[in-house]
Amino acid sequence: MLLTGEFPWTGLITVFLIIVIIIIFARGVVIVQPYEQGLQIRLGRYIGRMNPGFRWVVPLITVVKKLDLRTEVMDVPRQEVITKDNSPTNVDAIVYVRVIDPEKAYFEVMNYRSATVALAQTSLRGIIGDMELDEVLYNRDVINARLRDILDRETDAWGVKVERVEIKEVDPVGAVKQAMTEQTAAERERRAAILRADGEKRAAILRAEGNRQSIILEAEGERQSKILRAEGERLSRILQAQGEAQGLRILSVGARPLDKRAITVLSLDALKQMAGGQATKIIFPFELSSVVKQAAEYLGATAEAAEVPEGTELPSEDILGEIPGPEALRAAEEAAKSIETDIDVEIQKKSTDLMRQGGDEGL
Repeated sequence: MLLTGEFPWTGLITVFLIIVIIIIFARGVVIVQPYEQGLQIRLGRYIGRMNPGFRWVVPLITVVKKLDLRTEVMDVPRQEVITKDNSPTNVDAIVYVRVIDPEKAYFEVMNYRSATVALAQTSLRGIIGDMELDEVLYNRDVINARLRDILDRETDAWGVKVERVEIKEVDPVGAVKQAMTEQTAAERERRAAILRADGEKRAAILRAEGNRQSIILEAEGERQSKILRAEGERLSRILQAQGEAQGLRILSVGARPLDKRAITVLSLDALKQMAGGQATKIIFPFELSSVVKQAAEYLGATAEAAEVPEGTELPSEDILGEIPGPEALRAAEEAAKSIETDIDVEIQKKSTDLMRQGGDEGL
């Protein structure tokens, strides 16, 4: 009866011991992820690293610290910074870091994350404090590079690599922002005034250039017109002179066979026509006594007119050149009209080009 009563307690104790052993054994099991690195510490002594995978350590006396080796993003809190020109500005940033030496990251600094963020805040304050507000606004790349170099140099002792730093926002305080807005509006008004003045200047230049070209074209057209009119007058005078010369030549050729009697008759007929007018004074263009003598001889038939000796050299009929006919005159008139038409077309074309150029410049 006594042995039978002790058996259940012995079995329970055995089961309990087995469970305790299993729990203790399970506490020694460590699983390290592929992106992690484990640090094994036993009884206050660093044993070594633990690579990714399934690992077992002595339970209860061994502590395993796992560090993430992936790139971490740390947000630098927003802070107010005074620039070199005494302009309060709110600035925040983002820092990208990665643990490259787990032993240093764990043993050399208590918390590398908070230490990196605090160092980024103080370094950012110092960098912006040495710059004016305009430089801060327009030189973010310079600030990022300087802050990254400072953090990378200082965090190297902690086993942390600063991969990248980015200024997230630069926000001047209200009064400074209002002054910047007014400055921007004034600058835009100044640029607009400059553009308007430049446009007016260009328009005035184009108008002056157009007027100059117009005056030049008008002068050129007037010159060509004068040349054509002078050429026409010259041609008209030449034709008139040739006509008169041709008439004289015809009269000279026709008067060759006439004798003195015929000439006397013609002279008397001319005197008759001159006397038939209403003038009180008559001027004779020849010697009247000779005419009277010839008339008397004609009436008395006492003298004969001398004939033209043979062999006498008479003027050549080609002395006045070729007289232009109707077709030549018509061709000359058409050429003059064609030249005037070409000049008008050229003037209109140049005027149109100047107007088009002025319109393009105005746009």
